[in-house]
Amino acid sequence: MLIIDALKVELGDRLLFDNLSFIINEKDKIALVGKNGAGKSTMLKILAGINTHYKGTVTSPDGSTVGYLPQVMKIVDGRTVREEASLAFSHIFELEAKIEEMNRQLETRTDYESDEYAKLIDDFTQAHERLATVEGINFEGDVEKALLGLGFKRSDFDRPTSEFSGGWRMRIELAKLLLRNPDILLLDEPTNHLDIESIGWLEDFINTQAKAVVLISHDRAFIDVVTNRTIELTMGRIYDYKVNYTKYLELRQERRQQQIHAWESQQKQIAEIEEFIERFRAQAAKAVLVQSRVRQLEKMERVEIDEEDKSQARIRFQPATRSGTYPLTVDRVMKKYDDYLVFENANLMIERGEKIALAGKNGEGKSTFVKCVMGETSYEGEMMLGHNVEIGYFAQNQADLLDEDLTVFETIDRVAEGDVRMQIRNILGAFMFNRDDSEKKVKVLSGGERTRLAMIKLLLEPVNLLILDEPTNHLDLKTKEVLKNALLDYDGTVILVSHDRDFLDGLVTKVYEFSDKKVREHIGGIREFLAKKKVLSS
Repeated sequence: MLIIDALKVELGDRLLFDNLSFIINEKDKIALVGKNGAGKSTMLKILAGINTHYKGTVTSPDGSTVGYLPQVMKIVDGRTVREEASLAFSHIFELEAKIEEMNRQLETRTDYESDEYAKLIDDFTQAHERLATVEGINFEGDVEKALLGLGFKRSDFDRPTSEFSGGWRMRIELAKLLLRNPDILLLDEPTNHLDIESIGWLEDFINTQAKAVVLISHDRAFIDVVTNRTIELTMGRIYDYKVNYTKYLELRQERRQQQIHAWESQQKQIAEIEEFIERFRAQAAKAVLVQSRVRQLEKMERVEIDEEDKSQARIRFQPATRSGTYPLTVDRVMKKYDDYLVFENANLMIERGEKIALAGKNGEGKSTFVKCVMGETSYEGEMMLGHNVEIGYFAQNQADLLDEDLTVFETIDRVAEGDVRMQIRNILGAFMFNRDDSEKKVKVLSGGERTRLAMIKLLLEPVNLLILDEPTNHLDLKTKEVLKNALLDYDGTVILVSHDRDFLDGLVTKVYEFSDKKVREHIGGIREFLAKKKVLSS
C-alpha cells in the first residue's frame, strides 16, 4: 500500500499538482493517463522516491518495496545477459553470504553470556527465517523464463550485454525488475521495445504474478488487458476511476458533458446576478442587496471544464498519382549478413490499395526487409516496384533526420504546397503543437515531438506507397488515433512494421510473419493472426 496525501508540485510558476490524495492498494493495477505535460512521468518518479521536490506526503508500510522502470535509463555493461538478470536476486545472495559469515563467528566465538553473542544469535535466527521464505524459489529457472518470455533466445544468455542494442538491454532491466517482484511496480512505457509476443508474456506476468502496478502506456490494448483502475491527471487534479481504459473513456465523456451543463447553468446564474448589480447599483435603497450579490459572485466557486484534446481533427495524406496494379513484387528474396541468414525465399505480391503488416519477434528481419525494399542494403532474389510507384518512407530513426536549425513551423512550411499551406496551424494542432510550440527550434524538441513532426512531413508528401517502420513509437493515444484515421482514409498502399495491436486492428487486412528465417502470408487482420498463433502454440 502507498498513501499519497495533499501532494503539491510546482514547476517554476506553473502548478503541476495541487492537493492530490489517493491510495494505491495491494492488488491495484492502475493506468496513469493524461495529455502530454500533465505530469504522468513526474508522478511515477515521486512514487518511486526519485523526485522529492514536492509538498505533502508519500508513505508506505515499513519493509515494502518499490520497483521503477523509466522510459530511458543508463545501463551498465560488463556482464552476460544471464548474470545481469540474476542480479534481481542479489539481495538473497547477500543474505546467504551474511548467514555464512555469522555461522563462522558462532563456531569460533566463546563469549556465550555476552549481549553481543545474544544479538548474533538473534540476527542469525532472523536471517535464517528470511532465507527460508525464498528457499523454494528456482532462481535460475525463473531467470530463464523471464528472459525467454521477453524475447531472448537461450543462445543469448551467455552473450555480453554490450552486444545488444539499447532496446534489448531495456528488456534485461525489465526482466530484473519483474524477477524482484516488488510490492509496487512502476512502469513508464514498458512496451516501447517489445514485440507482440513479448507484450503478451508481460500481460500474463502482470495479471498472474505482479502485486500492485502503476503504469504509463500508449498501447491501448495492453493497458485494457492489465489494468483495473484508471487515474487521470488533468489541470493539476486527479480523477479516479475503478475501471479499465476503454470504460474510463466512456465515463470521462459523461463527466465532461456534466461539466458543460454545470458551466452553462452557472454562466446563466452569473449573468443574472451581474444584471441585477448593474441595474440597481445607483439606488441607495438597494445598496445592501447589491453588496450581497457582489459578495455572492466573489465567493462563487467557478465551474471548470476539462481541457479538450484537439488532436481528434481528421488529417489526410496528400493524394498521389495512381500506381500500377502491383506496387511491390518480391520473388525468392534472401538476405544474409556474412554467414548469418536473416530470411530466405521471401515471396510477396502486394496489390494496389492493400494495407499489410509485417509481424514477428524483434530481430527476425522485418526492418531489414524494409531496408531491402528501399535499396539500403543488398540481397539475393528480385524486388520489383510497379509502374509509377512513389514511396513515402518512415524509418525508426526518421525523427533524427530533421533539420535541427529550423523551427517546427518552418519544417512543415517547406514541404507544404498549395491550399495546404493555409492549414499548417491546424495540422500542427492536430499533432499537439500549439502556436508557441510551432516557433520552437527542432533541436529543443523531445523524442516524441520529433516523431510527430516527422510524421506530419510524411503526411504532406504526395506518395502512393507508404512504408512505415514503427511509426507509433513515442506517439500518445490521441495522436495514434489521428494517424490511424489518416491511414484508413488513404487510398494508396501501406506496408506497416508495428507491434501495436490496437493500432493495426481494423487497419490491415493481411499479415506477413517473419519467423524461423521464413516469411509466411496470413490472410486477415491482426486479431485473426494472433488468434491463429495462440491456437498453434497451445
